[in-house]
Amino acid sequence: MANHKSALKRAKQSEIKRIRNKSIRTRINNIIKQLKLAISENASEKVAKNLVLAQSIIDKAAKKGVIHKKTAARKISRLTRLITAYKV
Repeated sequence: MANHKSALKRAKQSEIKRIRNKSIRTRINNIIKQLKLAISENASEKVAKNLVLAQSIIDKAAKKGVIHKKTAARKISRLTRLITAYKV
């Protein structure tokens, strides 16, 4: 464990950020699972709603720095491609 006052503070801050980032990442994974489930059930209304929600959650995570901007773009692109393939 850290010995200096500043290092102790940094360790606390890192732990708080880790917990926050973990919840955001979990939220991303859960919405993607819901979207894929809706696709497999052929629920087109649910798919459209979940895609918009997934894009929003992923973009917010990128904005907060939880995931990289290009990672967010890649995830959104792949989800969109998945849905367009489902509609055809």
